Amino acid sequence: MPDPMLEKVRKALGRSRPLANPPTPPQIPDSVARLAAKDANLVELFAKSAVQANFLFEEVPADQIRSRLIEFLRLHQCTKIGIPNSPLLDRLGIPKSLEDAGLTVHRWDLSTLDASYDLDCGLTDVYAAVAETGSLVIRPNPHHGLAISLVPPIHIALVEPATIGPDLIDLLEKIRLEPHPPNVTVITGPSKTADIEGALVTGVHGPGLVQVFLVRAVDSG
Repeated sequence: MPDPMLEKVRKALGRSRPLANPPTPPQIPDSVARLAAKDANLVELFAKSAVQANFLFEEVPADQIRSRLIEFLRLHQCTKIGIPNSPLLDRLGIPKSLEDAGLTVHRWDLSTLDASYDLDCGLTDVYAAVAETGSLVIRPNPHHGLAISLVPPIHIALVEPATIGPDLIDLLEKIRLEPHPPNVTVITGPSKTADIEGALVTGVHGPGLVQVFLVRAVDSG
């Protein structure tokens, strides 16, 4: 039996019967579909967009990131730091540096979800970053729980230039090409809500401060 609602739509379109074949979607040129060109300076665009999204943003050479992190954590009185099992963090020697500085490091695989609520800060890498919106993309897995970036009052994200893509179209393509397409979380700024009397409040349901460190490779020349 024909669906009455679909019959009304069909009648409004001037059709007496269903289409035998679906219409071919129009080709939309990149200049219309995209606000970030693939040949754009993605690092520069990401930095600008991240600041507009109310992230704190800073570029740091890879050989200075350990000392800069410790300086930031001490400035914000963070002593309990949650981290994922991250090849990037391990390659940069960050977990050991934090422990040597007297900070307590909680690795995700050796911790619990409940323990995330006692952390002062979550320190993560990212699956990707989006230049157009300045967004951070987290890919949760058994070694990297979402709670690290969504529960503590402060989130620090380390971003390498190679992880920055132009826009969400490219992000979805990156996900589609994975052997097992993952779920991802796109972070577009510090936690905000306007549920209470329409007043915008930051940091109620998650990090009120998100610091992005763009980690630049050291120039060997």
